[in-house]
Amino acid sequence: MSRRRKPDWLKMRPPSGERFTEIKRTLRDHDLHTVCEEASCPNMGECWSGRDGPGTATFMLMGDRCSRGCNFCDVKTGGMEALDPDEPANVAEAVAEIGLDYVVLTSVDRDDLDDQGASHFAETIREIKKRDPDILVESLIPDFRGEEALVQRIIDAGPDVIAHNVETVERRQFPVRDRRAGYEQSLSVLEQVGRAADVYAKTSIMLGVGEHDHEVYQTLSDLRERGVDVVTLGQYLQPSRSHLDVEDYVHPQKFETWRAVAEEELGFLYCASGPMVRSSYRAGELFVDALRRDDRSVAEAREAARARAGE
Repeated sequence: MSRRRKPDWLKMRPPSGERFTEIKRTLRDHDLHTVCEEASCPNMGECWSGRDGPGTATFMLMGDRCSRGCNFCDVKTGGMEALDPDEPANVAEAVAEIGLDYVVLTSVDRDDLDDQGASHFAETIREIKKRDPDILVESLIPDFRGEEALVQRIIDAGPDVIAHNVETVERRQFPVRDRRAGYEQSLSVLEQVGRAADVYAKTSIMLGVGEHDHEVYQTLSDLRERGVDVVTLGQYLQPSRSHLDVEDYVHPQKFETWRAVAEEELGFLYCASGPMVRSSYRAGELFVDALRRDDRSVAEAREAARARAGE
């Protein structure tokens, strides 16, 4: 099948700028990976250049190869390597060197490890917080096959936000995601995070992979019922001809409609929704940053969101 032509609203500026170059150099010096590069994120230039703040990058832990093979993802799969025991400290050092005040950590899936990499992930969070407790850490975690003890290990490490992406509506989980993933499994992870007292729960949905509007609404409702605070919606972009085809390019106005539904009707604390929005999206990070630095507790923020939606 030929690739669909992108509409005008999906045009991007190429990454550039002194700040972008500085972050790229620091990452190479510490032999670190970012999902920004590995997954070909379209917002890399904006986030790294820090046009509206100090800049951010999403560090990808445990290598650049994933044990799963989702059909939408541009991260390499197979050929898993041993963990680098110095990586948690190296990430913390790079964060300090770059001067970030909001850090996003994610990882490949590591089904080959006994604890699926949960301890390594948690240690990285602790290393960053040990150097500077005021740095805000968002952790975009795998599903850890739904094992509550492993998810709890991340919660106990003390991040400010824990994200796990449901990716798409229930009907389209496969072929979009690897068969080891699943809708209910992801909801269970998010529900566990949503019950935690002092961490925000976050997820992301891709549009344009064959979903229907009523299914998007149902997914948002399911997520809200499980206690998810922040949701992002963005357009799926096919990384290559070997990846899942784009079924539809969703108009920006529809994304705005979903934002209003999420925030004003369903009571999400915050929704970033637009064609170029991704899970680790600068506007969402700035929103959480403002909440945290305003000394508002998670419970207070959640109560305000419920009041806004009339719950």
